[in-house]
Amino acid sequence: MVSPTARREAVHWIREKFEISERRACALVGAHRSMVRYVARRDDGALREQLLELASKRPRFGYRRLHALLAPDDGQAVNLKRVYRIYREEGLAVRRKKRKQVAGANRLPRAVPVRANEQWSMDFMSDGLSSGRKFRTLNVLDDGTRECLTIEVDTSLNGDRVTRVLDRIAESRPLPKGIVVDNGPEFTSRALDQWAHRHGVELRFIRPGKPVDNCFVESFNGKFRDECLNAHWFTSLWSARRLIQEWVQDYNEVRPHSSLGNRPPAVFAAALKKDTTPGRDRSEDVAAA
Repeated sequence: MVSPTARREAVHWIREKFEISERRACALVGAHRSMVRYVARRDDGALREQLLELASKRPRFGYRRLHALLAPDDGQAVNLKRVYRIYREEGLAVRRKKRKQVAGANRLPRAVPVRANEQWSMDFMSDGLSSGRKFRTLNVLDDGTRECLTIEVDTSLNGDRVTRVLDRIAESRPLPKGIVVDNGPEFTSRALDQWAHRHGVELRFIRPGKPVDNCFVESFNGKFRDECLNAHWFTSLWSARRLIQEWVQDYNEVRPHSSLGNRPPAVFAAALKKDTTPGRDRSEDVAAA
């Protein structure tokens, strides 16, 4: 579908190129003359500046997430289509890699945790410092609230280190019923198995070669890679820990999450904590946003 702006530009170009009347040019393009003559009266200056400032701070955000962060001075809601128009005019569109086409298959619906600390998930990622030295991250996520509980950063992370990270998290919140993990050596280690048995936590291993079984943390990993790891040049392990911790705080407290009604995970978790109705469906909370 061709936008009105593109149609107006086409009419002006045809008139200048072939020196024909406005009526004939509109007929060729299929545009109404009133649309071609329309001049917008609204002033987008303040909104445009605010959008550009947000986009400069968060270059990997699309127009929907930027729209959720906008706070106009007059207190009125900003139309999403208006934000999209300015977003396109300023060339802020984010380039994304095309996904590989794969054959469709019937999939069973996955149960979504509806309470905090009902299910966690863990996964490892890796990146490098400016010196070329590699480091790893252990990402721990609460699948019910989408909160990032921690990201442990070091050059080496074994099974014993994983248990110490979980013990540290357990100091501030209850342990879950189960933790979803892949079949990596750190998660299949004796240290983690004994820890899980001692604390009554079920280790839920995914099917080999099926990362979609750990979908919550895999989705988080993509955001973490795109918005943090790829956006920074880490000069040392200390700087990597500092920048990653700042991103985690922003992710939990500021960044709008589309599956939570464009609320940050910490805000959603606080609202969920107030409502202690057993078996409450997450969709009710999202719809109320």
